[in-house]
Amino acid sequence: MNKYYLNYLDELESEAIYILREVWAQFENPVILFSGGKDSILVTHLAKKAFYPSKIPFALMHVDTGHNFPETIQFRDDLIKELGVKLIVGSVQDSIDMGRVAEEKGKNATRNALQITTLLDAIEENKVDCAIGGGRRDEEKARAKERFFSHRNDFGEWDPKNQRPELWNLLNGKHYEGEHFRAFPISNWTEMDVWNYIQRENISIPSLYFAHEREVVNRANSWIPLSEFLKLEEGEKVEKKKIRFRTLGDITITGGIESDADTLEKIASEVSAMRKTERGDRSDDKRSETAMEDRKKQGYF
Repeated sequence: MNKYYLNYLDELESEAIYILREVWAQFENPVILFSGGKDSILVTHLAKKAFYPSKIPFALMHVDTGHNFPETIQFRDDLIKELGVKLIVGSVQDSIDMGRVAEEKGKNATRNALQITTLLDAIEENKVDCAIGGGRRDEEKARAKERFFSHRNDFGEWDPKNQRPELWNLLNGKHYEGEHFRAFPISNWTEMDVWNYIQRENISIPSLYFAHEREVVNRANSWIPLSEFLKLEEGEKVEKKKIRFRTLGDITITGGIESDADTLEKIASEVSAMRKTERGDRSDDKRSETAMEDRKKQGYF
């Protein structure tokens, strides 16, 4: 009898496609949370495969902080045009203007936590019952606690101690009115898996992931890109460095690393030797030991 084997990337792809199809089968109005980063791009690519030759049945939802990299927004708009899918945009600036949230002040001010209110408002306004994210368990210890189907109560809150068992790949998406789920199809992928798959599938990604010269400021041992939103402190100086970004968030909080990796092959080789988590240069995660989990409990991505 002939045996059928899948390599590890095919197994991960198959698992992710199964989860995406389960989302479509169990929920009425799911969306893909799209940030323009490699993980949300990967999830979108997998959705294309899962429902081919039909187009992706999910709308893409982006929470726009107003502090995004311009390259990220351009990539998002180009991809939406290519896919022909609906884009839902929640604006943090609108939330600020309406008095729903207050802008942070000070040297390390960020709009990162303000996204929670904007996201939950967008989910409620659009009657979303499942938001598909690109979170992975290897990224951060709080994300390691997530299930494939992660329940949120009617306030959008996450309780890591009250999640449903997922035995034998059975996923339970039942929920009461006002509650919703987050789904994480690539939970079991590592950063290395992501880059190997992007290389294999030749998936387009923003130029920010490749090494390029940029004006940066060294702050908290990270190279923060110079932008109109960055307020220089006394003693800080602007330098020109060849850097790339391992993860993309707001331009005010995303630190780059010095690198010469300007191709997918070089990135994969560089990542294989890394001993520091890809979120290690995100200042929003350095505020406390439980910064990510505290935000997630309130409704963060």
